[in-house]
Amino acid sequence: MVSQEQRRRQLAREKFLRQQQRRTQARRRARTRNAVIASVLGVVLVGSLALYTTGVLEGDDDRAEAGAEVTPSASASKPEDPCEKPAAGKATSKTWKKEPAMAIDKSAKYTMTLATTCGEIDIALKASAAPHTVNSFHFLAGKGFFDHTKCHRLTTSGIYVLQCGDPTGSGSGGPGYTIPDENLKDESLKDNVYPAGTVAMANTGQKNSGGSQFFLVYQDSQLPPSYTPFGTVSDAGMKVLKKIAAAGESTGAGDGAPNATVVIDKATVTES
Repeated sequence: MVSQEQRRRQLAREKFLRQQQRRTQARRRARTRNAVIASVLGVVLVGSLALYTTGVLEGDDDRAEAGAEVTPSASASKPEDPCEKPAAGKATSKTWKKEPAMAIDKSAKYTMTLATTCGEIDIALKASAAPHTVNSFHFLAGKGFFDHTKCHRLTTSGIYVLQCGDPTGSGSGGPGYTIPDENLKDESLKDNVYPAGTVAMANTGQKNSGGSQFFLVYQDSQLPPSYTPFGTVSDAGMKVLKKIAAAGESTGAGDGAPNATVVIDKATVTES
């Protein structure tokens, strides 16, 4: 006859095995998620948030439960925010119906400076290779479109980018118009790798669907050549990006809001 103690141990073992199985499934979903991220760096974050809600975060809960049953687990502390408080002001809600008329000199050199709460990021723009993109950023920066906007997304697994340029902070905002894809055969893109320091346009996964959202690559990232590369971050700017990345992202699953408070206080595009 099975005693109550033996039965209790049997039930505990069965529960632990179920938890192990759920954790294995969560890891498989995480690997699938990394593949999805690498294939499409979209401007809409809602879908990836839903994936974490139904998949990877469930695995985190299981680990906490199993730890409480088998061995005590230490509570994780949130990383210290390495950035300053944002400047006073709020992001614009203004949009435009069509792409602005060409107003830049395609043969000139332009620099975009992002004065962020984490430090200044200078970006050398590729006006001759991506004139529509650079012209759009010149226009939007001049209108204060990027001022007081949060960089809403940081990826730390599979691909390594900081995504910015959405005044709504939701991952779905834009200027009201789209611009054509450009410079997809840039010599810097080799073997489908966007090298560290690249600044490129985010899009919806459809051709010519870029708006205002862009991403800054802080570590070489495997991506299909579908995202307009239009700038290169300076060495000093890369140090700022590394600081932001070191603080991690909010979900712990490799894709979420940065733990660092990354706000663009002021964006300017100047001819040099």
